[in-house]
Amino acid sequence: MNQEIAPPAPRPRYALYYAPRPEDGLAATASQWLGRNPETGQTRAVRPVQGLPSERLAEIVAEPCLYGFHGTLKAPIALADEASESEFVEAVGRFAAGERAFAVPAIELAELSGFLALVPAARCPELQDLADRCVVEFDEFRRPADELELARRRATDLTPRQEVLLSRWGYPYVLDEWRFHLTLTGRIRDDSERAAVATILRQRFAGVLEQPLPVNDLCIFRQPAPGRPFNVLARFRLGGGRRVRTETWQAP
Repeated sequence: MNQEIAPPAPRPRYALYYAPRPEDGLAATASQWLGRNPETGQTRAVRPVQGLPSERLAEIVAEPCLYGFHGTLKAPIALADEASESEFVEAVGRFAAGERAFAVPAIELAELSGFLALVPAARCPELQDLADRCVVEFDEFRRPADELELARRRATDLTPRQEVLLSRWGYPYVLDEWRFHLTLTGRIRDDSERAAVATILRQRFAGVLEQPLPVNDLCIFRQPAPGRPFNVLARFRLGGGRRVRTETWQAP
């Protein structure tokens, strides 16, 4: 009798992100805009806006909603076979304890390849350094990208430098190709619609635009399976002390 072989269980993915603390006004505004709080996993209907049907707004925020409001420091990875979730979490905690909190001097709304995001108003060396070291320090935990993933990345017309970074680090937009951004929309191809959404976002986020952005924590986000939303697994204060939210790992 032939026995069917069950497909392998999907591998969770883990990412190192900046995310504002839940009590921050930025976190509340972003969760209302995207319709999901990655700290609690709670969802809500997106708030309607004048001139934009609710159905269209839901389409516009669908992709950033899946990932949760964040700024990428190390892009999502599957863990190497010899690495466990608890080992990864503990390593991130030790790393964060040796860092220092800082602030991005100011943020602004920008258009990046058709999508809208909050970005630093000027280069922030401390932020660049933190992202660079997250990429390098935790590469040992990364399961190498398979050919399907590499082909998907290469389909976006990478530059020669991005191809080198993809081959070495599993992601093409790292180190000198990295740009910190807090994504608020998917790609909006229509210029007039994108301009209208940008006007709405400047109103919604008026309290944080041109203001400093405190970077106090390093967060691990976890995606349990493809297509599932990312949520905060653990949050560590930079410089020691920790605030942890986790499903499978408990602080000692």
